[in-house]
Amino acid sequence: MPLLRDPALADDGARKVEFAHRRMPVLAGLTERWAAEKPLRGQRIAACLHVTTETANLCRALVAGGAEVALCASNPLSTKDDVAAAIQRDLGAEVFALHGCDRETYYQQVEGALGVEPTLIVDDGADLTATVHEQRPELLPAIIGGTEITSTGVIRMRNMAAAAALRYPVLPTNDALTKHLFDNRYGTGQNTIDGILRATNILLAGATVVVAGYGWCGRGVAARARGMGAEVVVTEVNPVRALEAKLDGLRVLPMHRAAAEADLVITTTGNRDVVTVEHMRSMKDGTVIGNSGHFDLEIAVDDLTSTATSRRYVRPNCVEYTLPEGHRILLLAEGRLLGQAAAEAHPAEVMDMTFATQALAVRYLVENAGELEPAVHPIPAEIENEVAVAKLAAYDITIDELTPRQHDYLTSWQFGT
Repeated sequence: MPLLRDPALADDGARKVEFAHRRMPVLAGLTERWAAEKPLRGQRIAACLHVTTETANLCRALVAGGAEVALCASNPLSTKDDVAAAIQRDLGAEVFALHGCDRETYYQQVEGALGVEPTLIVDDGADLTATVHEQRPELLPAIIGGTEITSTGVIRMRNMAAAAALRYPVLPTNDALTKHLFDNRYGTGQNTIDGILRATNILLAGATVVVAGYGWCGRGVAARARGMGAEVVVTEVNPVRALEAKLDGLRVLPMHRAAAEADLVITTTGNRDVVTVEHMRSMKDGTVIGNSGHFDLEIAVDDLTSTATSRRYVRPNCVEYTLPEGHRILLLAEGRLLGQAAAEAHPAEVMDMTFATQALAVRYLVENAGELEPAVHPIPAEIENEVAVAKLAAYDITIDELTPRQHDYLTSWQFGT
């Protein structure tokens, strides 16, 4: 049985899903082809993803391709209950997703999706993958492969592979250029700023914004904050990325120094304990902190809760904590993925590329079933090119092609000065 907040919300969700569908031409074209070709016929897919309008359209494509799909939420605050109801009613996938659920219910949702007895795993954060390997090993023989869409999940799966624990091949959608160059940078950059403004309505112009981590997500957040007039400070542990931030014109400081200057701190690292209570004790009164990484571990929320002398809700997705020193810290979205929890998630235009890449990766796993070793394999270049060409066509953009002479030059070694 599906797990939904209210099936009666389906009409509201359906309107939003269709609105997103019109802005996802690459995935729409794939869906249309797959409805005739059925490349996923006979496959059973368990998917753990943010339950949003864009995910609904991925479900549409997978079902059109012939798969049986069960979907659970990858974050308890990103689920849109009306969209979940619409997917269940209209798009042929069984849904297990409740907005704002507790940890126990979250894993009930994961178990619900695994009830399909999957042959394929579509993951976001590796919770399905970890659950199968640790708690449901009887499902492993039937699984031909999986995909992973976020940085944190890819790290987990690579660690599993390094420990010889991974039992099936995985394609890391997050590593595809058609994902991280666009989704991570432009999508995360936009929805993080959107979530901050919805939760606080603060003025970014003139504010000191500390961005922890200068990977593609951090770059996107930093660029958009800077574009709105903020002074951006970057913290990093990677010397190359720190140098890149410096040469991009940003200040680079360790967190213990940056925290004292910050009006707003955003974490985008994929690691834990990036902002600790010790950092918060040095912050100014009213400093805002939020997280744009996948899991709610980047900010030490439990330590903040146990240390604070009081807490109160001041706005939706904004809780004010008073520390023993007397100054206040404003925590956004419970330290969870800010752009998903307090805003509308990634724009459909970037998820069009991400989910088209994801869907084609699933097809690739089906076509190569039994031929790939249990490991994290790169997304094939032909998949990325197919998505990029289709997206350019949707924008009505044509590009140059190499002449035969140019091709010969690039593929030879004899030509020189």
